[in-house]
Amino acid sequence: MKKILFASSAIVAVAFAGQASASEPIKLSVGGYMEQWAGFADEDNTATGGRKNAFQSDTEVYFTGSTTLDNGIEIGARIELEGETSTDQVDEQFLFINGGFGRIEMGKNDSVADSMGVTGPTVGPVNPNDGGTEDWVNLAKVIDTVPSSGDQNRVSYFTPNFGGFQAGVSFADNSESNGRVNVVTTAGSQSILGSDTSGNGDNIVSGAIAYSNDFDGFSLGLSIEGENEDEDNWYGAGVNVGFGNFTVGGSYGHVDNDGEEDVDAFDLGVTYSMDAASVGLSYAYQDDEEDNVENQGLSLGLAYTLGAGVSWQSSVFWFDEDAAGSASDNDGYGVVTGLALSF
Repeated sequence: MKKILFASSAIVAVAFAGQASASEPIKLSVGGYMEQWAGFADEDNTATGGRKNAFQSDTEVYFTGSTTLDNGIEIGARIELEGETSTDQVDEQFLFINGGFGRIEMGKNDSVADSMGVTGPTVGPVNPNDGGTEDWVNLAKVIDTVPSSGDQNRVSYFTPNFGGFQAGVSFADNSESNGRVNVVTTAGSQSILGSDTSGNGDNIVSGAIAYSNDFDGFSLGLSIEGENEDEDNWYGAGVNVGFGNFTVGGSYGHVDNDGEEDVDAFDLGVTYSMDAASVGLSYAYQDDEEDNVENQGLSLGLAYTLGAGVSWQSSVFWFDEDAAGSASDNDGYGVVTGLALSF
């Protein structure tokens, strides 16, 4: 009897091995982007004062690859490597499984609420809604209508697209113990303290429903998203409408902190595209009652495609922040320009 079982197991193993060898092995391809910016900002912060910096850069290299099994299911991986020294050198890393059932992602990645959330359209390197204003001026809080939990070790599921509708759900345990390094930097020195296991272990559940479709003469994009962590919740919604060369839209986000004051934020934007050029105007506002900080910002952006994967972009922006205590109030303006490369 045992010999029969062993023989049967061997036959099954050989059969599966034969099926697996029929698919192509995974080969990684390289992609990514590089952005180099120069700018000037003037701010009126009585606590810090002065310009924060004159140059900024952002570079990432992507390694992606996949294979299709005999049953038609695609399995692959994506690794995102920061192009500069960072406390989180590998930004995101996850495997994915695609099939008629939808898409599954597992690894260190954003939640579905973050990846599926719709916000107002923008153009340029600096935008008021979580778009880089803090890189050029000193802000106590950043406006963000989609304040998700960021990269976490999580599993996500996306349904197939049904007539433009798609839903998703994510689960993470907030361990923050996979590949993250806690770095403390002081003037003239840097200390690496080892792996960061400071996550509180609370479950993080995210969900989203989105709709995107093109009609005769216009397009429509909608989203409803939310996230729960312990007793804290946030939820939001967004809409974009395109007609002709114009796109207009906006989003709203609400954070309901357990036992604390709430946070409300919204943004509005309009863009116009023609051939290789596009311009955009966007505004954002946030009232953080928990930390008693009120923010608003406005930006005018320009982008011009110089060639395949090469774009010249510029932004003129204004901001105003009223924080607890008059010494923390800040307002001002700035101008940023540079090149964005994709490869």
